[in-house]
Amino acid sequence: MEFIRSQLDEYGMNPQSAVYAANIIMVLFIAGICILTNYIAKKIVLKIIIHIITNNRYTWDNIIVEKKVFHKLSHIIPAIILYYFGSIFPDYQYWIEKGALTYMIIVTIAVLNALLNAVDDIYRSFAVSKVKPIKGYIQVVKIILFIVGGIVVISNLSGQNPLILLSGLGALSAVLMLIFKDSILGLVAGVQLSSNDMVRVGDWIEMPKYNANGDVIDITLNTVKVMNFDKTVTSIPSYALISDSFINWRSMQASGGRRIKRCINIDTNSIRFCTKEMIEEFQKIHYLTEYITTRVSEIEEYNTRNRIDQSNNVNGRQLTNIGVFREYIQQYLNNHPKIHKQMTLIVRQLASGDNGLPLEIYAFANDTNWAVYESIQSDIFDHIFAVAPAFGLRAFQNPTGHDVARFVGREQVV
Repeated sequence: MEFIRSQLDEYGMNPQSAVYAANIIMVLFIAGICILTNYIAKKIVLKIIIHIITNNRYTWDNIIVEKKVFHKLSHIIPAIILYYFGSIFPDYQYWIEKGALTYMIIVTIAVLNALLNAVDDIYRSFAVSKVKPIKGYIQVVKIILFIVGGIVVISNLSGQNPLILLSGLGALSAVLMLIFKDSILGLVAGVQLSSNDMVRVGDWIEMPKYNANGDVIDITLNTVKVMNFDKTVTSIPSYALISDSFINWRSMQASGGRRIKRCINIDTNSIRFCTKEMIEEFQKIHYLTEYITTRVSEIEEYNTRNRIDQSNNVNGRQLTNIGVFREYIQQYLNNHPKIHKQMTLIVRQLASGDNGLPLEIYAFANDTNWAVYESIQSDIFDHIFAVAPAFGLRAFQNPTGHDVARFVGREQVV
């Protein structure tokens, strides 16, 4: 600096003008060095680093490049140069160094933030991330990073010890607790959700209180995002999954079986004892041949042994069309290729009521895919409704306008 001033004085420039000119020359010189080093860092060094990363056998380091960690790190070089050249300007040295140091702190925070994002993406590339997500923990680290970074920046600009500022935060703890209430609750909930394996990304959960019914697509510090089946997204507070109840269908999907629990209501007026003609027809049904033969033999043996008067069907034991129909459905499901044979399979009667006699099928499909499951269930009941008349049974149905009109028409004919 003094050399430049002396050279300018030799050209007859007055001392004041020489100082201004020397300052301008040094500013341009430092700016040129900063631009040159920034160019070298981004156009040469950075390209070499990226080339090495993209041509190795690892994939995780590509994510670091995608998150621009090295790009952000390159911004710190001009600040370092400016910081060390600040002594050239004694009158402004203090503010130059403060500004450069503040900029370096901010760049460091940005680099660490990008690095945390890269760590999260790298972790997501592993299967364990669906079981143990860490996004919530990374968000906590980011909050701490920004708070500490903010304190260091303020401390640098004010010239105060960071510990003094930290001690002053004790008085603001109540305010901080209020501001970060959701984050604190979310952190505690995230630890419980993760340690107890209550929910994972990809799980199908159902939470009627929040109108959520779909797949979990993201778990963050404060919220759990659910993609509903209607393609809307519901955000649920993380702590709500701890404080409120919800249904997780993961175990159903993992078991390989999805429950079918549906009834066909039988008109009780169509239930009756089987005649010989009906029994002969039932014996022709493949699923019932052995059952009918065995049951008829047992009934005849019982009635003969107990000297039952068989002139009246009420006496002794008799086959009923509803009983034979129930056995047919049982055998039909036992032989159905889409029914899970290692899980519960029951065909049972429920209490009769105003809508007839409910005959419930309680079984499990061996495919948990929603569309396939619905198809299996529909095919089964298509068949059951179609074969019911073959057993002399009618499915119960409340009268429709067509039924009433037909009844009125008959009345008029009569």
